[in-house]
Amino acid sequence: MKWEGNRESDNVEDRRGSGGGLPFGGRSIGIGTIVIALLGSYFFGVNPATILSLLSGGPVPVSQESVQKPPADDPVARFVSVVLADTEDVWGQIFRENGGQYQRPKLVLFSGRTATACGVGETATGPFYCPGDQKVYLDLEFFQTMRDRFHVASDFAEAYVIAHEVGHHVQNLTGISEKVAQMQRSTSESKTNALSVRVELQADCFAGVWAYHANEARGIIESGDVESALKAASAIGDDTLQRQARGVVVPDSFTHGTSEQRVRWFKRGIGSGDLNACNTFAAKQL
Repeated sequence: MKWEGNRESDNVEDRRGSGGGLPFGGRSIGIGTIVIALLGSYFFGVNPATILSLLSGGPVPVSQESVQKPPADDPVARFVSVVLADTEDVWGQIFRENGGQYQRPKLVLFSGRTATACGVGETATGPFYCPGDQKVYLDLEFFQTMRDRFHVASDFAEAYVIAHEVGHHVQNLTGISEKVAQMQRSTSESKTNALSVRVELQADCFAGVWAYHANEARGIIESGDVESALKAASAIGDDTLQRQARGVVVPDSFTHGTSEQRVRWFKRGIGSGDLNACNTFAAKQL
């Protein structure tokens, strides 16, 4: 992937080495507080950890000293900053063409764990997007996991991971996330999971849309890049991960889609560059 020399985003926070902090502000939490949190979660669909955090004084604030730009001599962090900038340029243009204004998300680099508006973010969770603070969270150790566990070693595959999480930000800005959350609050667990699959596959497609437009504008894709991204998408399919972990596949528990589905929807996005091609919710077959 050609990225050296491209613009770097100013929206990267580097919290590595800050310790992350605890999820709650230090006040004692009684049973009454827990009950309120659970009721709030049930009726309003809010993460109970978030409510507990607020009622107990809020998350431990991240100090200004720990919120800083990545060091200039950190090539991986620079790469992340370039990819984020590229998503900013692509989605900014797409939103303008559709009469909107793109709100750029922050991307937080952390190690181990960190406070978020969605509760405590941990390395084990993998990269994730929090709609509460409109931030993408990434422990760079995940890229090493891709290399060691999934045998995927490619800048473009790593860029796909970032672009997928930014795809969730696009869903948040366009109201898709809220509509899905409303539907999930009034349906069964299996149907909730099925809706999550459609959300994730659409984010895969949006990642493909980014790649299409970034390549059209800046020629970022090199030989083998697309294949590496498809390999990454295939490696993190629900069926593949379940088969590796438990030896069996339980489709009703899928939340991200099968390997074949993830590959298919990324290919739809990168093949067309068209947002309309990413309507997983209208698709009769994923």
